[in-house]
Amino acid sequence: MSALMEKAPSVGEEITSLERLGLRVSAMINSPLAQLGRRVLIHRLDTDSDEDWDAIMELLAETDGLDMTFCDDGSVILQWDAPSDDDLMIDREVELGLVRHEEEGAPF
Repeated sequence: MSALMEKAPSVGEEITSLERLGLRVSAMINSPLAQLGRRVLIHRLDTDSDEDWDAIMELLAETDGLDMTFCDDGSVILQWDAPSDDDLMIDREVELGLVRHEEEGAPF
């Protein structure tokens, strides 16, 4: 589960503007095209408050392996490296149940 979506609202519960922004950014990052190119342009909407935008940008800035480029128009380009062979092997072992660990959200 994504760190941006850690506290997903339950059915019928109103979501906050921060949660809505987190869901939008998470969807942009997890889109097939972004995942293929390991790059995405995150754009800010007029409805995104300064506080919400800054909170999401801070969360992304704390994420290891994520490069952020701030554009003149206020958008942000996120880029990340492909996982290493070791990362892929660990993921496969976790998937097969060979490694026990606590569930932790994705960094973005």
